[in-house]
Amino acid sequence: MQDLRSPIEAAWDHRELLQESPTQRAIDAVIEELDKGRLRVAEPTESGDWQVNDWVKKAVVLYFPIRKMETIELGPFEFHDKMALKRDYASQGVRVVPQAVARYGAYLESGVIMMPSYVNIGAWVGSGTMVDTWATVGSCAQVGRNVHLSGGVGLGGVLEPLQATPTIIEDDCFIGSRCIVVEGVRVRKEAVLGANVVLTQSTRIIDVTGSEPVTHRGEVPERSVVIPGSYTKSFPAGDYQVSCALIIGQRKASTDKKTSLNGALREYGVAV
Repeated sequence: MQDLRSPIEAAWDHRELLQESPTQRAIDAVIEELDKGRLRVAEPTESGDWQVNDWVKKAVVLYFPIRKMETIELGPFEFHDKMALKRDYASQGVRVVPQAVARYGAYLESGVIMMPSYVNIGAWVGSGTMVDTWATVGSCAQVGRNVHLSGGVGLGGVLEPLQATPTIIEDDCFIGSRCIVVEGVRVRKEAVLGANVVLTQSTRIIDVTGSEPVTHRGEVPERSVVIPGSYTKSFPAGDYQVSCALIIGQRKASTDKKTSLNGALREYGVAV
């Protein structure tokens, strides 16, 4: 991969190199590797952390200026864009319901189901995951295996603005309807987000299960059950309620994952 990395890093610092064929071939090769799942913007490590391959993310950003606009016709539908659409889903074992769209350069592992939804370039979506109706998986977002992204979920991308870490949803998570997870927030394994939870890097994620609140930022701990909440903050004009997220319990490790995704919500009276 070093043969690909060097021209990407050089072009990132010297954009005039984007006009040269070797640079364009290197960028095209990276996007092809992303599309086939042989390369990832971010990947889990043996320690349970994540390694971000920043140079790969740079290649995704640099892919846009070397592409030209073209018209894509699909039956009665027409698109006008720089990016090709992903193709040949049957051979990849992916179920795609009309009008689902995934861009070339996104990887969908065998067993993914896409309802009418959108997956952007650089994203990685694991086997057994359901991308439900009108859910969006942003550029370079990483979604684990056996995840349910409910209707209207929005996972942020890293193209505009360029951010250090992609949004990460780990294995066996349940993300409730209309949740928004952006700015590189990480949702750890088996966590459950109730409907309308909004998470950014500055959002307070407050564990209220103990005698004293414990505040997290940018990361939801494993098996947490999370709902929308608010706290009081003083401003010059008075005291107002500011949105936060509340950890109200934990999923039981002994419970079957698929059952407990919905069961955890019912147990704590949380809306899907």
